[in-house]
Amino acid sequence: MDKIKKALNRLGFKEKQKLKSILLQIERDDFRNLDLKRLKGRKDVFRVCKGDMRIIIYRIDDSIRILSIERRSSKTYRKNK
Repeated sequence: MDKIKKALNRLGFKEKQKLKSILLQIERDDFRNLDLKRLKGRKDVFRVCKGDMRIIIYRIDDSIRILSIERRSSKTYRKNK
């Protein structure tokens, strides 16, 4: 099972509905109310945030591919010691 399917299986019903609306918004190139940032050192890879959802997308020409879907937790931005 790939990484995206595993991430989807871990989401609850409400989170899946929220993710669906975010993905439809991305598909329409409507990034209003979404926190969109380009990843450092890349022209074509972006991070989209909405609430505690994090979606990494790869954008080339007119197509968009999803690289990762994650839920932000207390460990997301923690530095390893």
